[in-house]
Amino acid sequence: MMIAAGLMCASLTVVDGDTVRCDGQLMRLLGEGIPFVSGIDTPEIGSHAKCIKERKLALIAKGRLKELLEERGLQIEIKGYDDTPKHRPLINIYRTNGEEIGVKLLKEGFAREWRPRHKNNWCND
Repeated sequence: MMIAAGLMCASLTVVDGDTVRCDGQLMRLLGEGIPFVSGIDTPEIGSHAKCIKERKLALIAKGRLKELLEERGLQIEIKGYDDTPKHRPLINIYRTNGEEIGVKLLKEGFAREWRPRHKNNWCND
C-alpha cells in the first residue's frame, strides 16, 4: 500500500491535458485511478498526435486543465511513480471543494479512462 504524500509547487504549469510540471518536474494526473491499473488519458499534443482532430482536442483539454489549476488552495498528492526512465510522479490534484481535477476532466469529456494495453483513439471517435 502506498501512502499519499502532499506536495507544494512554487510553479505549477500545464504540459498537456494530463501532465503538469511542478517546479520543473513532469507529473501525470491519475484522476483518482490506481497506478498501473487505471487513470485518465487526454489527447496527445503537437507531433505526438495521430491526426489534426487529436491535436485540436489536446489543445482544448490543455486549456481546461490550465483553467482548473488557476484556483487557489489546490492539494496535490503523489500516489506513485510511473515506470518510464523519468519516473514521473503519478498525482491527484484536489480542488478546495474536494473534487479531483482528473475526475472533473473525465466528467466534462476532456479526458477518457486509461487502462494498461488500451489505447484511446482520438481520431475516429
